[in-house]
Amino acid sequence: MDKRKLIIAIRLILGVATVAALIRQFNLGSGGSPANFFSYFTNLTNIILVFVYFSGAWTLIQNRQPSVKQEMLRGGSVVFILVVGLVYEVMLRSSIESLYSWSNLVVHYVNPIMALVDWLVWPPQQKLPKNVWAYWLLFPLGYLAYTLLRGPLANWYPYGFLNPIEQGGYSGVALYSVGITGLFLFFSWIVLKITPKTAVAKAKPSASKVAKKAAKKVTKKAAKKTARTKTRR
Repeated sequence: MDKRKLIIAIRLILGVATVAALIRQFNLGSGGSPANFFSYFTNLTNIILVFVYFSGAWTLIQNRQPSVKQEMLRGGSVVFILVVGLVYEVMLRSSIESLYSWSNLVVHYVNPIMALVDWLVWPPQQKLPKNVWAYWLLFPLGYLAYTLLRGPLANWYPYGFLNPIEQGGYSGVALYSVGITGLFLFFSWIVLKITPKTAVAKAKPSASKVAKKAAKKVTKKAAKKTARTKTRR
């Protein structure tokens, strides 16, 4: 099996495993509230990863290059899931009852590792914008705003460190928010730093594009020759 087919197989397996894990997590921990389930950053990030896995596999199956937006989203998903894994391990692991369940392992441990491995083994095939880190920051900042606005209305917060009641007010929440935002920036820097330089080189033009350019050059030369001939006459 060549490298491309192996990556396709791994992405499909990871996509299916993540879907199954999310379904199990929903059945175990949604509390009968789909809105609450989809208000966890972990679940939203893993949903993004499902899309990244399947769309990435499909792109390889079609034997074509991904778009710049696809690669930006893939890179962002790596950053998001790395933060998920670290925050879970440092701040949340002791409070999760289903610590050793397979679904918990998939969304908090397997995906952070495998998303990073996928990024390194099959690096981005398009040049990423210099300010791509700013695009990656939009999702967590939007999530933070959503959580702080919804929390008082729903009287529920997905994470204790975002609950002003548990943190003694919004100043405590602000400190955690600044710290975790710093983590997103740090992991964005790490991901961009370790991305192979050859991977972000501009894609070579296809044979059809080269042929079109050559045809245009020939046409222009012929036109110039014709114009010169008419001038001499």
